[in-house]
Amino acid sequence: MADGTHDPTYTVPSMTAENGARVADILQDRLNSLTDLHLTLKHVHWNVVGPHFIAVHEMLDPQVDAVRLMADDVAERIATLGGVPQGTPGALVAHRTWEDYHLGRATTIEHLGALDEVYQGVIAAHRQAAETTAELDDVTNDLLIGNLRELEQFHWFVRAHLETAGGELSTAGATSEIDAARQAREAERTG
Repeated sequence: MADGTHDPTYTVPSMTAENGARVADILQDRLNSLTDLHLTLKHVHWNVVGPHFIAVHEMLDPQVDAVRLMADDVAERIATLGGVPQGTPGALVAHRTWEDYHLGRATTIEHLGALDEVYQGVIAAHRQAAETTAELDDVTNDLLIGNLRELEQFHWFVRAHLETAGGELSTAGATSEIDAARQAREAERTG
């Protein structure tokens, strides 16, 4: 596994233990990402303010629930493959490759701008994982593709708040969640 403490000695039928371990490692990264996303979405839910508070507050609850279920499915797939899913906060922080979410109490548009960046990162990494597992394990690949369908829809919900009638995103070209939050805030002020 990613932390080196347990390599599977068995996996699912017709897959080698080596490939089972490789797929489990890929899934551990996705588990970390989904757990982080779940917590970030709940953080935003608690800290969003402004005129569109209730709409965004209520939009996020189903996303929180769905992402938590995705994380559970991914963890259970790791265990099915003979791995040991690591779900502790320390393991997540030790192995994540992205920065922590930076916004605290902020307006709906700022949080949505930052979430646009968050979703872009999660979806890009999930797509890479799906691509990598396509050759290794159809079941895991199908799981990741199912996650992507929902994640991309949630991303669209976020982006709908950031898009102009002409189809331009206020966060276009942003390089960080803070930059995206600033761009979204400025576009709202000048729009």
